[in-house]
Amino acid sequence: MIEAHKISFSYTPQLPEVLRDISFSLPQGASLALLGPNGAGKTTLLDIILGWSIPTSGRITLLGSPPHELPRTDAGALMSLAAQSEHITFSFTALEYVLFGRTPHLRSLSAPGKKDREIAIQALREVKLLHLARRHITTLSGGELQLVKLARSIAQQTPLLLLDEPTSDLDPGNTTQVVDLLKRRHEQGITLVFTTHDPMVASEAADHVALLSGGRLLEFGPSQDVLTHTLLSELYGTKMMVLIDGKHRIIYRDH
Repeated sequence: MIEAHKISFSYTPQLPEVLRDISFSLPQGASLALLGPNGAGKTTLLDIILGWSIPTSGRITLLGSPPHELPRTDAGALMSLAAQSEHITFSFTALEYVLFGRTPHLRSLSAPGKKDREIAIQALREVKLLHLARRHITTLSGGELQLVKLARSIAQQTPLLLLDEPTSDLDPGNTTQVVDLLKRRHEQGITLVFTTHDPMVASEAADHVALLSGGRLLEFGPSQDVLTHTLLSELYGTKMMVLIDGKHRIIYRDH
């Protein structure tokens, strides 16, 4: 699905590189966590996968094509994004907002139909916010808005789902809900790529992990091989502990 070969990125030639010499290969249907502290380059790498930023050097492809060269309609049919922050200027209802996820499936200037509405309603149901369908999104809490963004991406029905810090504004209960939802998407064969600074979320929702530190790829591979106390301690600059309890991994900072 995604092939990255020695990609580097700088916002201007005068500024230091934000990403340096990043290479990895992600198969279709895999789930990848871009894990690292703030400023590691996670969101920049996500922007490059989206085609919003072009590598200064190196090459990245989605199903064989550079993402920045994909026509908008093709990109919208291939991938969807649940952003961490988004500037919303109009007070749409939650249902209206989720319906925007159907845009790539509509003919030019046509309005969403009954099927599109049913898909949007089902997406709200999946994130357990159907009762807020008629609420204006400007009145939602940060956590509720984060879940509505996820519902919009679900309604887009793409084979690649990208998420920027999907659990950042959520309480533990809603975090568990999002992790479970991502697991279900993965089981359905959808490719997932998400950024996070939480190693527990990475452990629970991803089968591949890329450790990013200072714009460099510290390690990439299956989560069970990457989420070790040695690598995580190096990543965060503090002693991290990893306990294995059956199929579950418990990760915490050692005081």
